[in-house]
Amino acid sequence: MSGERKATPAPGSGLRLLPWESDSGKPCYLSADGSWSRMSRIADEIEAEQLCDGADVVEGAQAVLDDGRAGEHALRLALRAATQALVAVLRVAHSRGARLPDPDGEGVSRTLVERQPPASGPDQSG
Repeated sequence: MSGERKATPAPGSGLRLLPWESDSGKPCYLSADGSWSRMSRIADEIEAEQLCDGADVVEGAQAVLDDGRAGEHALRLALRAATQALVAVLRVAHSRGARLPDPDGEGVSRTLVERQPPASGPDQSG
């Protein structure tokens, strides 16, 4: 992964980046007036699961790193899982950050909108 970000248009005010992508790998957004719609609640639940999964992956990766006998394959699997979890957590952070009020009182904060998370996880090959 090169650290390059796919060019994704920044969402306008009121759009929420969802924690999943379209079948073609493009970001999905929800346009809702409030945060209590059914889709918002589903997205909240998935984000919570992704954050818990990330914590579990960190714990597992730490165990692999602490095991002096862990081979290359175990290290690669741990790194791949950690990378995938980090992509999901960055997507959650981006989504939540984009919905924070602007401290200057000008609507939604654009701090995190400028750097979009990767559209998908790392390449599964190799």
